[in-house]
Amino acid sequence: MAEKALSETIASGPKETASESAKVPATGPSGEGAASESTGEGQASEPQEPQASVPTPPTASATPAASIATKPAPPSEDVPSSPQLLTIVDVSHNSVTVSWEPPEKLGRLGLQGYVLELRREGASEWVPVNPRPMMVTQQTIRNLALGEKFLLRVAAVSSAGAGPAAVLDQPVHIQEIIEAPKIRVPRHLRQTYIRRVGESVNLQIPFQGKPKPQASWTHNGQALDSQRVSVRSGDQDSILFIRSAQRSDSGSYELTVRLEGLEAKAIIDILVIEKPGPPKSIRILDVWGCNAALEWTPPQDTGNTELLGYTVQKADKKTGQWFTVLERYHPTTCTISDLIIGNSYSFRVFSENLCGLSDSATTTKELAHIQKADIAAKPKGFIERDFSEAPSFTQPLADHTSTPGYSTQLFCSVRASPKPKIIWMKNNMDIKGDPKYRALSEQGVCTLEIRKPSPFDSGVYTCKAINVLGEASVDCRLEVKASATH
Repeated sequence: MAEKALSETIASGPKETASESAKVPATGPSGEGAASESTGEGQASEPQEPQASVPTPPTASATPAASIATKPAPPSEDVPSSPQLLTIVDVSHNSVTVSWEPPEKLGRLGLQGYVLELRREGASEWVPVNPRPMMVTQQTIRNLALGEKFLLRVAAVSSAGAGPAAVLDQPVHIQEIIEAPKIRVPRHLRQTYIRRVGESVNLQIPFQGKPKPQASWTHNGQALDSQRVSVRSGDQDSILFIRSAQRSDSGSYELTVRLEGLEAKAIIDILVIEKPGPPKSIRILDVWGCNAALEWTPPQDTGNTELLGYTVQKADKKTGQWFTVLERYHPTTCTISDLIIGNSYSFRVFSENLCGLSDSATTTKELAHIQKADIAAKPKGFIERDFSEAPSFTQPLADHTSTPGYSTQLFCSVRASPKPKIIWMKNNMDIKGDPKYRALSEQGVCTLEIRKPSPFDSGVYTCKAINVLGEASVDCRLEVKASATH
């Protein structure tokens, strides 16, 4: 079939091809001017990729006039030299792309194009790929059959004829290109895939490989149960489908893609879960005041997944309405507080996982009665405390350095009862009444503000506190630096 299709591609016949190749009209004047014009045209043209079907060898009745080898040899000055650097650019399973460089000599009559020819393995005839010369330096031959082997050659053509051909060193072999298998696991399947009981599981796993690889699945290392799990594998993906998932479908599913000794594997973890059962038992440990202590045991069935916690509810015997006290509570013991005195309470506990709360709860059999206790007030004798205290400084004065012309403050704190009298002194002399100073005392914090001090205000400052129980004092040194003169 392939040979028939190839024969139809050049149905126009080799006679017409030969005549067109041999009689290429000259487009410019002869001589050096024509040669240089053709040279510029050949260099300026961009490489293209004309799509050429596979030619078939000429029949016995056809004259291979278009073949390069059958043309009469023109003068060497009129025809170009052979193209350079004929190489294979790409080979696929049904095509080949070759490229070459222009010849060194274009001939006196200029370059008209290139003719690419093909000779199959075991054949003696060269068959032209393109019926007429084409001004390209790269060409793709398509619609080739798998397993074909052939040689290629290309020649530059002028109006005088074709020059010597450049031939590939080795034949071209068209064969299937093998692409190693690779599995592309979707992002949401790279962690555990969780489904609820009864939901469907539909996993589509893309993969790559050429030719088509073989895909197979296993569940926990064993073959799949065909009655529960169906698999459909195409050229680019494999689909695993479970109509109604059960907890037994949980586990590790491994996809293996094989291709001619190469293989790729991917593991997908599936977890099928359902609501948990209720706690096995619950009891009231103790009741005191407005509090009740509860204890319960974990459920026997957690729903095939971890518990998120417990929900604890209480109900008053009078109303019978349930109110949630704790949600997603992890321990199995708790204390319920703020119960109303005189009421009786019952309690129940639900288990919770990713599917939600358990369908039922475990309820206490007995009631917690909050009794009204007889409380008698017994006042204790009050002993008045004497808070009298002699002055003592809790924060002393700190040495300080100031700049002339900028007000500065000295701080200290004193504790005494009754409230002490505060006296400020400079170099053991009372400075009360001096407008340069302002003394403040509030909540035991004593402050002395010195307004725009000068170097003459340097010295030792003392704060003295006096009350009926005694006195105390603290002092510090203030240094006012003189301004530098320039």
